[in-house]
Amino acid sequence: MIKTTAKKIYIVLIFIFLYAPIATLMVFSFNKSRTRAKWGGFTFQWYLSLLGNREIMQALWNTLFIALVSSLSAVVIGTVACIAINNMNKRRRAVILGITNIPMLNADIVTGISLMLLFISLGFKFGLGTILLSHITFNIPYVILCVMPRMKQLNPSTYEAALDLGASPVLAFFKVVFPDILPGVLSGFLMAFTMSLDDFIITHFTKGAGVDTLSTKIYTEVKKGIKPEMYALSTIIFVTVLLLLFLVNKAPKEKNERRI
Repeated sequence: MIKTTAKKIYIVLIFIFLYAPIATLMVFSFNKSRTRAKWGGFTFQWYLSLLGNREIMQALWNTLFIALVSSLSAVVIGTVACIAINNMNKRRRAVILGITNIPMLNADIVTGISLMLLFISLGFKFGLGTILLSHITFNIPYVILCVMPRMKQLNPSTYEAALDLGASPVLAFFKVVFPDILPGVLSGFLMAFTMSLDDFIITHFTKGAGVDTLSTKIYTEVKKGIKPEMYALSTIIFVTVLLLLFLVNKAPKEKNERRI
């Protein structure tokens, strides 16, 4: 009885520490006063101001654009890389996978400075393009990490059978191989999208003047005080993610109930 009660208290404390800061942020997004030390009444004015704030909306657009394009690019490159790695012998495969894991184990600051020096040496102009290339680069290993286990579970005989039945290699891949590795591809896309959306250090070192994402925008505002519009935007993002998780988790349950 005591152990069960202690476990429940422990779980409750964990959730309090996890979500109390988010709840505080959401409350401040409805605070009429600009200062966090005083409650000035309930208002939606910061949500309305958010739509009219060009800088924040541009940073949001840049963040979503970079995250989406870099994730899609990383998924294509990472999936092709998985096919190539899967066809190697054991020794080469182990070496390539070991090299692939290095960027994930590396500190972000090392990757960010390395990419910055590379772009400088190549004479690239820093801006949206360099951020995009950087995000594609550090997203590829995460895609490989998600897709590779699905590749190992494939039965090569089904692909060969499709070829024997007259399918072209491309058609056989999309009809036989791709449906089997699709869960891994989707997991890789979601992980890459999340990593890109959340990244600050690599973006900070590879962005140009006048180009901001949400993370770099918030960083620059910390020195002079974060605007309440940022609280409103963070609340919208949190609620959107929460609804998506709810819908994703509810859909499989409904399918199972219909089958029963």
